[in-house]
Amino acid sequence: MELEQLRAILRRKRWFFAKLSGRRRIGKTTLIRQALLQSPHPVLYMQVPHSSPAGVLAAVRDAFETFGVDTHKVTVPTSLSELAKTIGVLARNGYVVVLDEFQYFHRKVLSDFCSHLQREVDVLAATAGSVTGGLFVLGSIHTELTALLEDRNTPLYNRTTDVVEVSHLDISSVLEILREHGTASPSKLLMLWNLFEGVPKFYRDCYEQGVLNSSKTELLNKMFFQSSAPLRNEAESCFLQELHGRYDLVLQYIARKPGCTSGDIDDFVRTVSPQITEQVSGYLKVLTDKYELVERRLPIFAAKKERKGRYYVRDNFLRSWLAALASPVSAISFQPTNALIAQAMVRLEETEGHGFERLVARLYEERSRKGLEGFSLTHRIDGYWDSQGTELDLVAVDENQKRIRFATCKRSATKLLPSLAATEGHIERFLQLRPHPGYSIERVAIAPQVDIELAEQIRARNWIVEDLTHLTAGL
Repeated sequence: MELEQLRAILRRKRWFFAKLSGRRRIGKTTLIRQALLQSPHPVLYMQVPHSSPAGVLAAVRDAFETFGVDTHKVTVPTSLSELAKTIGVLARNGYVVVLDEFQYFHRKVLSDFCSHLQREVDVLAATAGSVTGGLFVLGSIHTELTALLEDRNTPLYNRTTDVVEVSHLDISSVLEILREHGTASPSKLLMLWNLFEGVPKFYRDCYEQGVLNSSKTELLNKMFFQSSAPLRNEAESCFLQELHGRYDLVLQYIARKPGCTSGDIDDFVRTVSPQITEQVSGYLKVLTDKYELVERRLPIFAAKKERKGRYYVRDNFLRSWLAALASPVSAISFQPTNALIAQAMVRLEETEGHGFERLVARLYEERSRKGLEGFSLTHRIDGYWDSQGTELDLVAVDENQKRIRFATCKRSATKLLPSLAATEGHIERFLQLRPHPGYSIERVAIAPQVDIELAEQIRARNWIVEDLTHLTAGL
């Protein structure tokens, strides 16, 4: 869908100023490249460096040379104001200009460029019908990119003609990839989704390395541990480089303790590095609001001003890297590779517990959105917790059919039966605090795979049983 949106923009053959937004490593640059493959437009692509004006202009010169821009027709700019005018000249000559990491123009040393570009964009918009080229901007720090283009007080406010939101592959698309390669078992889906979620690049990397249908050991070895492993430096170069090491302690703790509170983080930092304790709240705000690497989640039905939120690393890949892979990979020069992979596998199994809860929630949402048989959601799906110790993995509401569903989610099916009694107590406390008169109450036990004998034992206690085979049926 996003690819067709880009192609439609290019087919108009008139001026456009388009923003591509989406999470890190989602494939924004790849998407533009695919759209331009079938386009007659000449292209100038440039990745804006985190640098001074001189560094930006040096990158422009390199891009001119790489893309063969005729400098007899278009002069290489020597200032930021000239760069803005050059974009206009290129657009009038039918070029599509792509400025990657555009958010760096939010930095004070480069911010004048936005005023220069605004003047040029206004002229181009006034003569849009006679301008056959355009400008794409994208970046990896969503909040800064948005601030440049959507803040009323900025020069480029309300200047974009198009916004394309690039999203993750949905689970049905991931399943399609896995089925095509004969790997769509529940355990393989959980492992890969916990590592890569819906990022197309990572699945393509696995395919190119020939490990989509391999064992977990071989996949980890080729993708992370070998000297030529394509994902060995992925997290550092694409997620953490921007942080310059300032937030590593907090970010790693949240990755290893998903669902921790700000109090938990304070206590941990106080024991490890007392001198930065007072900065923890500021760190959390930056990681949550600016870089969007962390999300603060409230329990279902909580008021928006609820203070007792829990913190999670947003991206599955980054969470798995920090919690399970970074340490073993860093020790590769000093320890046997097999031992390090075994260590990583144990830690990944722990991360898959939280990953499984998220996968189940996504499956419920996707099945409901597609109208498949099962539970039809009318309320956002999430867990629930409170200060009294009530803890529920999943709460789903169907207001149309007057149903509310509570689930216990376990990565290991053997833990389901022992968890039922405790979960019953949590459900009762929840309903005492938040009664739902007239609603039917459903209790569900969910694991990646549940054998027939165990399923019968659970159903005998008036619980519904679901596993990934059931939840992925029809997708």
